[in-house]
Amino acid sequence: MERKQFLKRLGMGSLIVPLLQACSSDDDDATSGACSTTPSETAGPFPTKNPSSLEMVDIRSDRTGLPLTVKITIQNKNNNCAVLADAIVDIWHCDKDGYYSEYGGTSMQTVDFTSVHFLRGRQVTDSNGLVGFTSIFPGWYSSRAPHIHVHIYNASGVSLLVTQIAFPSEVTDAVYTTATQYYTKGKQDTYNSSDNIFADSVASELATLTGNTTDGYELTHTIVVNA
Repeated sequence: MERKQFLKRLGMGSLIVPLLQACSSDDDDATSGACSTTPSETAGPFPTKNPSSLEMVDIRSDRTGLPLTVKITIQNKNNNCAVLADAIVDIWHCDKDGYYSEYGGTSMQTVDFTSVHFLRGRQVTDSNGLVGFTSIFPGWYSSRAPHIHVHIYNASGVSLLVTQIAFPSEVTDAVYTTATQYYTKGKQDTYNSSDNIFADSVASELATLTGNTTDGYELTHTIVVNA
């Protein structure tokens, strides 16, 4: 099955959990517990096969690209949106050319990376509900806007949420047209507003990025779960 067909099937609603609004940026809302659970999204088509074996901060392996620091804060809606310590957070994303590790050799991804595990990692949130990863700025592949996948579990390993993180289009445009020593495909063919996953929820899944196309970027994002 082609990736595009897979995503179209998801759009039919058979696999996607109904979307909810994201946490309000209003400080009063956060302190009163009025924030909302982050939208749930599909983990496929390339979820990490054995995430417990990939507990690490630096997930780059041999992948080259513009440096990206990822900082994710987890909040618990069921506790007045307080930060959630000891949550398990897995992330994964494609490389600069749009390829995922652990998969390949099929029509969905022709290049075979089944035996390697780049750009996948797991961390446990600290007392501030925070995890951090060292990675590279992801590339893109046809029919999807640039994104990072996230799967969050409680301390006992019970799944709390699978979601995705979107990137501001002005940043991706700058990276893909300026950092051309890494990114050779130019601008993505799908933007957040027309992406099958983000089109109706991008405001609540959009990360904040600071930095530049020479030194790299820092991504910060807050995800709200029901724990």
